[in-house]
Amino acid sequence: MIENGDYAVQYGGEDAYMEQEEEWEREGLLDPAWEKQQKKTFTAWCNSHLRKAGTSIENIEDDFRNGLKLMLLLEVISGETLPKPDRGKMRFHKIANVNKALDFIASKGVKLVSIGAEEIVDGNLKMTLGMIWTIILRFAIQDISVEEMTAKEGLLLWCQRKTAPYKNVNVQNFHLSFKDGLAFCALIHRHRPDLIDYSKLSKDNPLENLNTAFDVAEKYLDIPRMLDPDDLQNTAMPDERAVMTYVSSYYHCFSGAQKAETAANRICKVLKVNQENERLMEEYERLASDLLEWIRRTMPWLNSRQSDSTLAGVQKKLEEYRTYRRKHKPPRVEQKAKLETNFNTLQTKLRLSNRPAYMPTEGKMVSDITNAWKGLEHAEKAFEEWLLAETMRLERLEHLAQKFKHKADTHEEWTKGKEEMLQSQDYRNCKLNELKALKKKHEAFESDLAAHQDRVEQIAAIAQELNSLEYHDCVSVNARCQRICDQWDRLGALTQHRRQGLDEAERILEKIDLLHLEFAKRAAPFNNWLDGAREDLVDMFIVHTMEEIQGLIQAHDQFKATLGEADKEFNVIVGLVRDAEAIVKQEQVPGGLVNPYTTLTADAISRKWSEVRALVPQRDQTLANELRKQQNNEMLRRQFAEKANSVGPWIERQMDAVTAIGMGISGSLEEQLHRLKEYEQAVYAYKPSIEELEKIHQAVQESMIFENRYTHYTMETLRVGWEQLLTSINRNINEVENQILTRDSKGITQEQLTEFRSSFNHFDKNRTGRLAPEEFKSCLVSLGYSIGKDKQGEMDFQRILAVVDPNNSGYVQFDAFLDFMTRESTDTDTAEQVIDSFRILASDKPYILPDELRRELPPDQAEYCIQRMPPYKGPNAIPGALDYMSFSTALYGESDL
Repeated sequence: MIENGDYAVQYGGEDAYMEQEEEWEREGLLDPAWEKQQKKTFTAWCNSHLRKAGTSIENIEDDFRNGLKLMLLLEVISGETLPKPDRGKMRFHKIANVNKALDFIASKGVKLVSIGAEEIVDGNLKMTLGMIWTIILRFAIQDISVEEMTAKEGLLLWCQRKTAPYKNVNVQNFHLSFKDGLAFCALIHRHRPDLIDYSKLSKDNPLENLNTAFDVAEKYLDIPRMLDPDDLQNTAMPDERAVMTYVSSYYHCFSGAQKAETAANRICKVLKVNQENERLMEEYERLASDLLEWIRRTMPWLNSRQSDSTLAGVQKKLEEYRTYRRKHKPPRVEQKAKLETNFNTLQTKLRLSNRPAYMPTEGKMVSDITNAWKGLEHAEKAFEEWLLAETMRLERLEHLAQKFKHKADTHEEWTKGKEEMLQSQDYRNCKLNELKALKKKHEAFESDLAAHQDRVEQIAAIAQELNSLEYHDCVSVNARCQRICDQWDRLGALTQHRRQGLDEAERILEKIDLLHLEFAKRAAPFNNWLDGAREDLVDMFIVHTMEEIQGLIQAHDQFKATLGEADKEFNVIVGLVRDAEAIVKQEQVPGGLVNPYTTLTADAISRKWSEVRALVPQRDQTLANELRKQQNNEMLRRQFAEKANSVGPWIERQMDAVTAIGMGISGSLEEQLHRLKEYEQAVYAYKPSIEELEKIHQAVQESMIFENRYTHYTMETLRVGWEQLLTSINRNINEVENQILTRDSKGITQEQLTEFRSSFNHFDKNRTGRLAPEEFKSCLVSLGYSIGKDKQGEMDFQRILAVVDPNNSGYVQFDAFLDFMTRESTDTDTAEQVIDSFRILASDKPYILPDELRRELPPDQAEYCIQRMPPYKGPNAIPGALDYMSFSTALYGESDL
């Protein structure tokens, strides 16, 4: 009898088994055939080991009596050397040898009860079988372990799992479940389907099934026949010990295949992760290349400052820019957000799978894309500012060109015939009064000429301004201005020459017509005033504010207030003409009706005065129209300001809320993700308000409104805020999803994540999402991480800091902190584990063959390994051998994946 030892715990309780056997014997259920079955099975089992030493037994109760073969059996199955046996044939020699064997069994933790050397030497079959069963338990069954179960339960679970897919097989025990032989055939077919065609077996042919299984096992698996098919069929309940002994041989035979299957699963898992990472890398490279290429193509257009220098051309460019902002850029904003999301997801997966961080191709880093995007936005802002400034410049140029033309036309109309008049020698044949009239007329002309000096200077000043503003038709403007200035110089010279001639003739002619002289003196300045008034009344203007138009209206009202005095002056001038006509008629002065001092007539003054009076209401209407336009502009400013003052704070509130969620202040990760999704939906639902504001902004720009004192928000700042809000939501959703992925893949609980986030936020006083080194140290201490205050503790902390801040930025980001705490809390695959798995598939060879990979791995992953593994160049290499060690190291080292 055997007492519970260490092996008994593994087996499931031998005492319980012996008690069950004694109960069966009391109730008459113990089958005498069991002892016969045990004898056959145990004999075959012993011979399967003794043949390694070149011997065997025939009768188990006789051949072990001298103890020699018993000691030899223990040496073979244990691999250890027992004490030297006694070679004598006396009874005490035999007892000594058997005791050496029993002592060796006891040294292995097995406590034998009621089994003594004398019973074995005397050939007691029951005691001998009990001793052999003890040896089988210790050296064949105890080492079986499946999911930390006892040996018997583990062996039974192994049989159940391996035979589960097979029809008519239901393994529940080690006696009746194996009686029809299908369970043995299923075990063989599961591991070696090439040896048995299971589909041809039938539950109705148990002897054929048993013989098939035993023959195949003996011939191909080197498992000797330990059971007799007839005994199994002729016994109501086969012996459990015999069946267990035989089934354990199957387990040890196929355990190597089980290890290979486990190794293959590990490799499949590693390769699947690697393939997914490569797909994400390729997608990132494609998206990054496409986005950078689009930016590269767009930048020359935004940096171009070429135009046809016409207002229509610039307005067309402005409309093209609006189309670009509405249609072409929004898809690229989404592409940029997707690119950043994919990159963060890839890096998270690489960290979780213990792979090195992904380094994109040169020029395609996230920072490169961010810098290129910032350059694009800077170019957009500069391009829009240039378009608006160019519009204002060209509008002013058009206004100045029209003003130049109007003043030049007026001046050239005034100078028409003046050179011929000044070159005339008419004063040589005049009477004295006519000469004096000519002289006074010339004086009036000089006065008029001096009055026109300001107009000429204005024309020159306008031409100079057109040149400084690069007016597109500067050539014709300069040519006309030069003609006017040259003519003005000639008029000055001719005037001086005629004056000298009149002074020479004045010594002869003295009579002066005072009345005509007075008319000339009054009419000339009044005529100039009329000309100036006409110019002012038809003068074009451009204003941008209510204050400017109100200033013009006020100035016009002041002008209208002077019309009364002008009417009095007009009546005085007309009265002078009437008085002269009366004197000439009364005195009969020859030629007295012709005013010798001026070319102005009362009719001309009256006509101009009528024109001025007619132009006044026209000017009133023009100013009223402009006032209505500025009032409409003011309404647009208020509409934009009202909407912008609503949208701007809303965006700021949403940004603050998203930032608070991103800090993980409250709720689980799923709750945070749900709230971020709700904010994302709310933001997209708010988009019509942004589009409505864009429409108002377009109306504002079309009305040439360039400032708004009712709000500090601009469309550009609101666009940037809107895009930043979308980007912040997407980034926070991505970070929370990555944290969920980290939690689920690494087995981190929600409570651990909450503790990590709470500790991080507690020391992140400024809510910047990062910790200084001392803050990080305090955070680790708060989480129970022991860091000594001595020199060694500081060195340990610096090593930790090098892991979480590899770029030596001086700060620890939350994702690096979470990654570190995750590694501290969980276990991950390593390169050594993958190498050990490949070594199992390769049967301990330092290389592996393509056929072995195709046999053990799925087809796609087998081909993946074959294409990427380098040839093995070590000793004893054969053609086609692959180096799995360097391949596994590359998976976890610096790789160009």
